[in-house]
Amino acid sequence: MEFDILLMITVFMIGFIGSLISGMIGIGGSIIKYPLLLYIPSMLGFTAFTAHEVSGISAVQVFFATIGGVWAYRNTGYLHRSLIGYMGVSVLIGSIIGSFGSSSFSEGIINIVYGLLAIIAAIMMFIPRKTVNAKSDQIQFNRVVASVLALIVGIGAGIVGAAGAFLLVPIMLTLLKIPMRVTIASSLAITFISSIGSTIGKISTGQVPLLPAVIMIISSLIAAPLGAKIGQKVNTSLLQWILAILITGTAIKIWTDIIFNL
Repeated sequence: MEFDILLMITVFMIGFIGSLISGMIGIGGSIIKYPLLLYIPSMLGFTAFTAHEVSGISAVQVFFATIGGVWAYRNTGYLHRSLIGYMGVSVLIGSIIGSFGSSSFSEGIINIVYGLLAIIAAIMMFIPRKTVNAKSDQIQFNRVVASVLALIVGIGAGIVGAAGAFLLVPIMLTLLKIPMRVTIASSLAITFISSIGSTIGKISTGQVPLLPAVIMIISSLIAAPLGAKIGQKVNTSLLQWILAILITGTAIKIWTDIIFNL
């Protein structure tokens, strides 16, 4: 696609804003950047990215954004090593399966999968839960449930080029009863592991336009650590509401477009 300086700036700003927010709330950022990349360039008069290109750019960007986020949390005591290990390996396997299989799907199917994941995540974010504050070494969780759910999330996330954190975060909060700050820090690490599979699959199947991906990587490496630092100082209830609103808004937008394009 034609790629001029104004489109480069647009892609950079999408990556910066998305990575800043993702660093704050513990996600890779695809829940934010996928719809922005899909709709904003065409709204500004540029040639639109296809759903395959958007999912490819998102996959590569998430890989680098989560590196920056995890680095910012490395000495905080909120990274739960066991949780990261069990869910990370499972979601990696699932994301490899999903990303390699996605090349045979139509753009409509990719958007529907994304919409389904978003609406499930939105519902889970509004389920009432107790506020718990604890460091990672004080937390227990069901390893089988965590691994199976992470595998399922990985498959769906691999299809849309996400790392699945926008769904893993509600699962960790609601089903596994993990405290918010441990969830944010650990989900960034799990998302990094997941993004390895998605990135390999998308690049191998030719779904990643190089220059937009590089620009998104640069913006992510700048913004994600900054967002993580901000997130460590913000009230956890506010972080939870920010994530819930973002996921809900995205789900509504995706499904509105799917329904009107039938």
